[in-house]
Amino acid sequence: MVVRFYDIVSDELLRFAVIIAVTQGKWVFCKHRERDTYEVPGGHREKGEDIETTARRELYEETGALEFTLKPVCAYSVTAPDDLDGEETFGMLFFADISSFEDELHSEIEKIVITDILPDKWTYPLIQPKLFEEARRRGII
Repeated sequence: MVVRFYDIVSDELLRFAVIIAVTQGKWVFCKHRERDTYEVPGGHREKGEDIETTARRELYEETGALEFTLKPVCAYSVTAPDDLDGEETFGMLFFADISSFEDELHSEIEKIVITDILPDKWTYPLIQPKLFEEARRRGII
């Protein structure tokens, strides 16, 4: 699997929004109901959405974030020989600082975890740690 980072890609290529999120200086991770792993909020872009709208929607759906600041970090791509016939797929990485949450989640996410440390059990271990590394490299986190 190859993960690449870009300053700019054509908007129509962006299929995913992924959000590195913090609240009160701690990381925010999601645990899906059907998995025993942790992930950052994010998901597929829906038809007619711009990529920032996708990020805002996914952040709300997966964490219950009500008030937050959101800024783009960079575009990224993933190429995996065993997924999508090896096609390079693109997404946009965002950073969010969440100041308030809804009391209850209304999605496939079982719970959110607010922590000082990065998880040991990532849902996407070959991708998500690299997103954090790139955000650090760019001085975002």
